[in-house]
Amino acid sequence: MKIVSGKRIRELVENKGWAFVRTTGSHQIYRTPQHFKDQRTISIPIHGNKDLKRGTQARLMKQAKIEDSEL
Repeated sequence: MKIVSGKRIRELVENKGWAFVRTTGSHQIYRTPQHFKDQRTISIPIHGNKDLKRGTQARLMKQAKIEDSEL
């Protein structure tokens, strides 16, 4: 898995249709569109261009259904 920044994960999430809800500190909160049965929320840490930790990135990718090939 290629390690990327929170900004890159944010771009991928937005491209998948997730909607920005709010910012809490350095975390941006996104929610799936309302027409999905299981509405989910994720919190993406944005710390400039710093790379995410491997576990954090893996968790976000799993929740947003992002494949390794999309990075």
